[in-house]
Amino acid sequence: MGKKAKVSENMQQKLQLAVRSGKFRVGFKLAKKQLRNGTSKLMIIANNCPAIRKTELEYLAILGGSKVIHFEGNNVELGTVCQRLHRVCVMTIQDAGDSDILTSV
Repeated sequence: MGKKAKVSENMQQKLQLAVRSGKFRVGFKLAKKQLRNGTSKLMIIANNCPAIRKTELEYLAILGGSKVIHFEGNNVELGTVCQRLHRVCVMTIQDAGDSDILTSV
């Protein structure tokens, strides 16, 4: 395994812990709502998210004061990390729970 694979695996573990112990929302519309309200602390975007959605979400994240992580996997892999049986393009985290994902970014 290379360095990039280890970093990706570490991020997935932190994300899974945040999903199990914290508060999160999944989906484009809910992400926009969370960013507008300023309740989102971290936003994760899959690498195959459409460009226009990605730029809109990044702009709202800047306005809302939220951090952005570009997930290295596609939306199927992000859905698997979120323990969902469908594709997930965008995910926002309000409370990380036991995970230290907010401090490591």
